[in-house]
Amino acid sequence: MAGGSRAPSSAPTVSLPELRSLLASGRARLIDVRSREEAAAGTIPGALNIPVSELESALQMEPAAFQALYSAEKPKRDDENLIFFCQMGKRGLQATQLAQGLGYTGARNYAGAYREWFQKEG
Repeated sequence: MAGGSRAPSSAPTVSLPELRSLLASGRARLIDVRSREEAAAGTIPGALNIPVSELESALQMEPAAFQALYSAEKPKRDDENLIFFCQMGKRGLQATQLAQGLGYTGARNYAGAYREWFQKEG
């Protein structure tokens, strides 16, 4: 990174066709960063719900504590496709930047978000 001049609005993204193929091959770790109420109303199959307000502490937990709280294995820093999404894309972007800042190198934002998924797949 040249002089740490990363634009705050940029983060790696994943498109719907990419997401579909990653999910089909079991290579994506999907995290829904919307509120519990939003996620309960419908989410992408296989997604783990961690509201964006909890994400920073969740990603810094001991794996056993994470497992106990979320009933799922904690993502690893070197997971290749750690994909975050929200309803419209904004919280997913925040989540992706946050995870990258904590060393999760494969963090990506599904920019189309649940809105696109629901329109195309729902």
